[in-house]
Amino acid sequence: MASALPVPRGPVHVLGATGKCGFALCASLLADGADIVAVVRDRAKWAAMMPGVPARQAALAEAPADGFPLGERGNAADPGLAAALADASLIVSAAHARFVPALLAAAPPAARLVLMGSTRRFTRWPDVHGRGVIAGEVAFLGSGRRGVMLHPTMIYGPPAVAENNIHRLAGLLRRLAAAGRPLAPLPQGGRAKVQPIFIGDVVAALRLSLATAWDRAETLVIAGPEPVSYADFVRAVAAAAGLARPLVLPVPLGLLRALAAAARPVPFLPHLGRDELRRLCEDRAFDITPARRRLGFAPVPLAEGLRRSFQAA
Repeated sequence: MASALPVPRGPVHVLGATGKCGFALCASLLADGADIVAVVRDRAKWAAMMPGVPARQAALAEAPADGFPLGERGNAADPGLAAALADASLIVSAAHARFVPALLAAAPPAARLVLMGSTRRFTRWPDVHGRGVIAGEVAFLGSGRRGVMLHPTMIYGPPAVAENNIHRLAGLLRRLAAAGRPLAPLPQGGRAKVQPIFIGDVVAALRLSLATAWDRAETLVIAGPEPVSYADFVRAVAAAAGLARPLVLPVPLGLLRALAAAARPVPFLPHLGRDELRRLCEDRAFDITPARRRLGFAPVPLAEGLRRSFQAA
């Protein structure tokens, strides 16, 4: 059944097509009869994922270890990537934003670009991932190109097409269950706000961006319709997974750091570093009004996205 999303005119070149978001986008476009040109590092992997759909092989330049910025180091366009994109007019990159400078060096000047960033670029405690997103955004906004970089919040969905975050959380809650009721030890009682986004809404935002006539380089945040506390997010995941309502245990951040260090040898427990724990206390709520107005973006509520995620698991 065809979706109500716009179908691009002409082929869409998709980088990172074997990744979660890239593959979900390709599947959505193909289901609606759109033409795609998958640009992949590993043709055999793509053939196993999408039999019968041809792909072009090219590699994005590897980013330096600190995530900063390839473009300032004088990287030239990779000949294989430039050849794969030579006829491109619409390009989506679902690869990490740290590769944007290499893409800019290889893409035809007139091509419109839709790029994946991350709201990690807004954190007060940026890691390599966040610094790489900042570097890619800086390169894109200064490039004079037309298009958009979308900054999604935490993406969730069925494990086949999204990161396995909510399913790992549900598994952890099952293991932490005491007397049939899961326990959720959270810093500050999980008061910090989060605004996760369903994978289907990420794909919709990418496709709506492809249909938008950008006249310069822009950025937009995409997220779920409204923020919730992290405690309520955990409760919603538990409900969608068919678990009892978890008992949230407020834990001081210092104690949680000590517990996280002690838990590192335990394979089924999450391994969280100092900055990751601090980010659990950081509000990650965003105004998505610009995306609603610019794209017609209309994300599903958290409960509905979780229902679809566990139903398809």
